[in-house]
Amino acid sequence: MARRIDIELTSQRPDGSWTWRAPGARQPRGDVAAELVPSGVKVGDVLRADAEFDLDGIVVTAVLAQRPATRSDDERNRIEVLGPGRSSTGVSVTLAPGSRRRAEDDERGRGRRGDGDDAGPRRTRRPGAGGDRARRPRTPASDEAGVAAGRPEGEPPARRPRREEAGGERRRSGGAEGAERAGRPRRLQPAATYRNAALADLRPEQLPVAEQLLRGGIPALRAAIDEQNSRARAEGRAPVSPEPLLAMAEELLPKMNLATWKDRATAVRTAGKDAPLREVRSVVAGASAVALDEEGRALLSQLRQGLDDRVTALRHAWLGRVTSALDEGRVADALRLASRAPEPAARIPAELAVRLSADAGAAMGGAVPEQEWLALLDAVVGSPVRRTVKPAGLPEAPSEDLLQAARRAAGQVPELARLLGLPIPPPPGPRRPAPVGARRT
Repeated sequence: MARRIDIELTSQRPDGSWTWRAPGARQPRGDVAAELVPSGVKVGDVLRADAEFDLDGIVVTAVLAQRPATRSDDERNRIEVLGPGRSSTGVSVTLAPGSRRRAEDDERGRGRRGDGDDAGPRRTRRPGAGGDRARRPRTPASDEAGVAAGRPEGEPPARRPRREEAGGERRRSGGAEGAERAGRPRRLQPAATYRNAALADLRPEQLPVAEQLLRGGIPALRAAIDEQNSRARAEGRAPVSPEPLLAMAEELLPKMNLATWKDRATAVRTAGKDAPLREVRSVVAGASAVALDEEGRALLSQLRQGLDDRVTALRHAWLGRVTSALDEGRVADALRLASRAPEPAARIPAELAVRLSADAGAAMGGAVPEQEWLALLDAVVGSPVRRTVKPAGLPEAPSEDLLQAARRAAGQVPELARLLGLPIPPPPGPRRPAPVGARRT
């Protein structure tokens, strides 16, 4: 489809055709046949023309007429105002009067810069930016406080950083310091000592395969092969065969896995007690999927011994806190501590469990206030001894809310059903095994 453009004639050839360019351009853009150009034109004239655009360039199909003369730059930049032709007064602006403090600040500012207009423009503060607070006039009392603080007399106090005013030190978090303040252990960053040593022993053709294995194992290698073959097909090259590369990967995979595990295990051993317990368990459990050598087996033995020592110490400390709470008469705290074991496999010994359930039942007597009795009931329901607790009785004149809470908890604390006159619920059945393939949480 043709488009309307402007062309400027640049020269005429001996055969009568003309060359043209865009108005104001430096180089010609094409040719126009002599029969299309009207008579009486000359070099430099600007004409209106129809042109078609294709891959070969711009082809002028028709020349319509000479373009009308354009106005000068002054005429183009001039705006003509059409109005009634009578003069009118200008717009008057009246500024709202400022506050007395602002007036004092202005006078003080002019006094510091000097009288007159030669002092230069005065910087103003944005509304709401704390201008009045920051420019509060000094008083003799404030000057005395400044001198007592070690500031020279007459010097304004230094403004505190915005971060401290907004409590930024308390809210600032992120990185290793933020994780430590939040109570979360830092994740270990293992070195690449064993991985670099394993890569140094490989042949040059094995290095790309080994690097993909270190990134994500066999799936990462397959994805890299597919991407390379897709790029080769797009460029017209022959794709590579994945079978030799996968065979090489199967040979290198045990060596790369062992090097990766050794780097993680070394980092855990170096961190010692500062290593997160979850990371230590992960490294010890991951050893079962690695073909360990003599050095790896010795490293695993050290990690297992350190893990057992830490778990034992945590278990003893946990049981000690539960016993101390019972000795001090804090039965509710003891029940809550008992429900927060340091590890899933930790269990309360039988002697301590009997004492905990007996003390909890004795504490839930009729003379206990209702709110305290409900707090004890909530702690009992969440504890591991809830089915053996026998409350001594209900509070005197129990409210309907307390009775409803006791009825709801009767399924977990069977002795409550006897106090309420309800049928005792049956004991829970055996735990059903998890379905095969279920996701572990």
